[in-house]
Amino acid sequence: MHFASPIFLILLLIVPYMLLNYFRNQPKYRSSMKYSDLNIIKKINLPPSVKYRHILIFLRVAAISLIIIAIARPQAGRKEQVVLTEGLDIILAMDISGSMAAEDFKPNNRLDAAKVAVENFIENRQFDRIGMVVFAGSSFTQCPLTLDYGLLINFLEELKIGIIEDGTAIGMGIATSLKRLEKTEAKSKIIILLTDGVNNKGEIDPVTAAKLAKTLKTKIYSIGMGKEGGAPIPIDHSVFGKVYARNPDGSLQLTKLDENTLKKIAEITGGKYFRATDEKVLTKVYDEISNMEKTEVEVKDYMHYTELMNYFLLLGLLILLVELLLANTRFQKLP
Repeated sequence: MHFASPIFLILLLIVPYMLLNYFRNQPKYRSSMKYSDLNIIKKINLPPSVKYRHILIFLRVAAISLIIIAIARPQAGRKEQVVLTEGLDIILAMDISGSMAAEDFKPNNRLDAAKVAVENFIENRQFDRIGMVVFAGSSFTQCPLTLDYGLLINFLEELKIGIIEDGTAIGMGIATSLKRLEKTEAKSKIIILLTDGVNNKGEIDPVTAAKLAKTLKTKIYSIGMGKEGGAPIPIDHSVFGKVYARNPDGSLQLTKLDENTLKKIAEITGGKYFRATDEKVLTKVYDEISNMEKTEVEVKDYMHYTELMNYFLLLGLLILLVELLLANTRFQKLP
């Protein structure tokens, strides 16, 4: 509780003076006659006016205290914050091609590991608008830029391989991401590009898309996902269930990663390239990007006060009224 005029609280010093003065001036009765036995007198029931005679002074002290507090203008405060940010828009461009089913990442495969790392990244951000674009043989917006991180995570959890034609259209993933950022007024625009393959689909090649991103002042952090040497790609067979993709010569087909292109994309746009060889490194990569792109936040605090003076004043006057009523009825002194 806050007092707008605390100087008046000094008046509360009269309270102990009132009590001291009251009890000091209480009459001290001395008997003028001696009795051999007082047991009969002790059996006499004292009337309320004698038994509870001190209640009046305590009521008066309470009333005066409340009135003094009311004069000091007590106020209840409520703190509010206005958050001003410089503005940071982030697009998470995620590869959901068939190779993301490779099982060299825990818990199940590359896509599941990516979901965990991206969700952790989202939960560690504040005040940024974040959207999601997915790509395989083509690309589309999974979630537009939003501050509703719960909604974004729901869209993330719905991701699965096979919802669009297979392939790896990295250039199209970048182009779709730029489309989402094109008309935003954010001071900083960022694309976090995650892929485990080589661009083999789409009308726009990755380098051309990166040059367009540079023109639009959009930075790209590229992440290459996969263990060294690649990993087998599981596929669902209608008869045999899960099998692994094979080359035309019958050999096991392994994933391939075009690191040179991903490095060039990052270099052109002023970003950085990362290589994630397991799920732990992948999470660290997203954490590092998050630390590199801190949003500048300015917080202004405001205090809103509610006046409580009337409550204390009314209660004090009510107690004072009760004291006057009791003094002139129950505890009335006869001359």
